[in-house]
Amino acid sequence: MFTQTKIREIILVMEELFLNTKDRVNIALNWYNTGHKSVIIICPGWFMTKDSKAFSLLAEKLSEKLDVIVMDFRGHGRSSGFYTFTSKELFDLEAAVDFAKSHYEKVFLAGFSLGGGLVILHSALKNDVDKIIAVSPPSDFYKIENCMWHPNAWIPTFKKFEPKRWVSVRPSLLIHKKTRPLDVVEKITVPTLFVAGRHDVTVKPWHTELLYQKAVCEKKLEIFENGIHAEDLFLDEPERFVKMCLDWVEQG
Repeated sequence: MFTQTKIREIILVMEELFLNTKDRVNIALNWYNTGHKSVIIICPGWFMTKDSKAFSLLAEKLSEKLDVIVMDFRGHGRSSGFYTFTSKELFDLEAAVDFAKSHYEKVFLAGFSLGGGLVILHSALKNDVDKIIAVSPPSDFYKIENCMWHPNAWIPTFKKFEPKRWVSVRPSLLIHKKTRPLDVVEKITVPTLFVAGRHDVTVKPWHTELLYQKAVCEKKLEIFENGIHAEDLFLDEPERFVKMCLDWVEQG
């Protein structure tokens, strides 16, 4: 399936693709192919999909400088399977990275919330991409605060309400073994940008700060002092967020 959007003088072509993982799950991708030599893979968190308005808008803005892939992890959107909260989603990200590496000179990862945890886990295991951006990543799944009753959690969730996306989410049981990003972050050798919102009540900023402190790679910590969680950092300050991402991947 193809869609076209005109951004300034760029005709943005988006193609939906499906990849097979090693454990035989079909993973859906939106591929924004504008002919650049580098690509950034956007990895959404729990309850977010490749077709979420936030990530569609972010992809359009980033595509002025990079090609973009936005993925549905298993149990979300157009992908098959059930979401395992980081236990098996590394198979999904591996398939997306392998696809990207076969088409581009440079591959970057940008993960949000649990997607941020996954880009850390993947990079610690593989170190096969050029740079990563981890936005609101949990240091430990079982220490996520997730204060859903707090206004900084439920108000943004209400604003992002998309019925079609919500009914597409299929979680599994929480019994699968999970690796803590905190236990492996020091194995990352590629440059890593850690990003957090000071007022995040879902994955509080201490998670990101602790991961940053323990990392030994080239690294940077960016705190949005008025920001909250994950993609909300982009929605609330889009120009700053996009510039931050592009500056990070383009430097060096």
